[in-house]
Amino acid sequence: MKALGFTLAAVCAALIVGCGGGSGGDTGGGGGQSGASGAKSGQALSPASATGAKGNVTVCLPKDVSGAFHKTIAAYNKSQSAVKATLLELSESADEQRNQLIQRLQAKSPECDVMGIDVIWTAEFANQKWLKDLSQVIAQRSSEFIPSTVATGKYQGKNWASPYASNAALLYYRNDQVAQAPTSWEAVYADAAKDNGIVYQGAAYEGLTCDFLELLYSAGGQVISADGKSAAIDSPATRKVLDFMVKGVKDGTAANGVTTYMEEESRRYWESGKATFMRNWPYAYALGNKAPAIKGKFKITSLPGIDGKPGAGVLGGTQLAINTYTDNPGASLAVLNYFTSEVGQRYIGEGSTPPVTKAAYQDPVVRSALGLPDAIEKAIGAAKPRPVSPVYPQISQAIYNNVNQALAGKIDTNTAVKNMSSQIQKALGTF
Repeated sequence: MKALGFTLAAVCAALIVGCGGGSGGDTGGGGGQSGASGAKSGQALSPASATGAKGNVTVCLPKDVSGAFHKTIAAYNKSQSAVKATLLELSESADEQRNQLIQRLQAKSPECDVMGIDVIWTAEFANQKWLKDLSQVIAQRSSEFIPSTVATGKYQGKNWASPYASNAALLYYRNDQVAQAPTSWEAVYADAAKDNGIVYQGAAYEGLTCDFLELLYSAGGQVISADGKSAAIDSPATRKVLDFMVKGVKDGTAANGVTTYMEEESRRYWESGKATFMRNWPYAYALGNKAPAIKGKFKITSLPGIDGKPGAGVLGGTQLAINTYTDNPGASLAVLNYFTSEVGQRYIGEGSTPPVTKAAYQDPVVRSALGLPDAIEKAIGAAKPRPVSPVYPQISQAIYNNVNQALAGKIDTNTAVKNMSSQIQKALGTF
């Protein structure tokens, strides 16, 4: 999130933009001994690559806020003796995580054998030939995963990453002010206007891209063409959605100051009791039930649709990929498989981060930790990936900068849409 830390409280304080933190040093040489099996650099890995693997594997993930990563590493090392897994913690900041990984990959370093990558980095990393092809692995295990989470690891017809932890936004509403959950965005704003309005993430950053795409996808719009070569955002659907959002700010239905709010500002506003509705990630549910002003006075539901169409969410989360320069692909796959196994997914769920396997949502411990597991699983299942492109950061920047300026009244809808289209087209022309 809209990528991410791994307790949901930490996840979404920083979700899609990341949260500040220290950096992991580039100490070099993490690949260790070669395993008995595995593909050479640049080749596809088969499920059998993990069989008989041995040696050392370094797993590079964001800072382990919940303890899930350390628990999984310890459990894996205890379960067998052929492969020794080690955790290397990167920054809490998603931007810094990306920089730390790219520095290593550009140097063709084998240090990070298994890498935790944000769902929006897949195309970029795959286009640079930094990832092993996991298509055969995912094909064998696809029935285990929530289908939408598999899609985020796909680029140009191949699977370059495995799902690991996911996220999708929910609609929070005050059930002491609204009799039932609205089933359309139009109804949400109509009810909000009668009571205390709506709050969401309207600042110029990745979170606003997610908020905007949720409405755009529901309206039937798209950002880029199916082949990923041209901008497709200049459409009636885009104008309708942006006009709708702008009107909500102008008439005061949206919170005053919403154009400066990220996840945490939105959550605090909501917890103060000032809003009837809030769009945010699942982490805010447990925290809201600790806030005196709203405790026991709200419910959540999946995102509604617009213009009579079904609702659409946008996926956040982290995937696991294997470094194309790893010295030990077979053992790396063995470790990846364990992280996405019943044990690894339970540890993710225990930390209140939504797992990616269907079975994990039936685990009593995970269900208790998530609070509303069925609603969260439904939201993730209905969500869609953000545009899959090696230049996604530029695409997102074109969206959130122009949408934010339109919401703030600095430019009109037509100018914003034209700007988005031209800036996205320019970005697509660079690869």
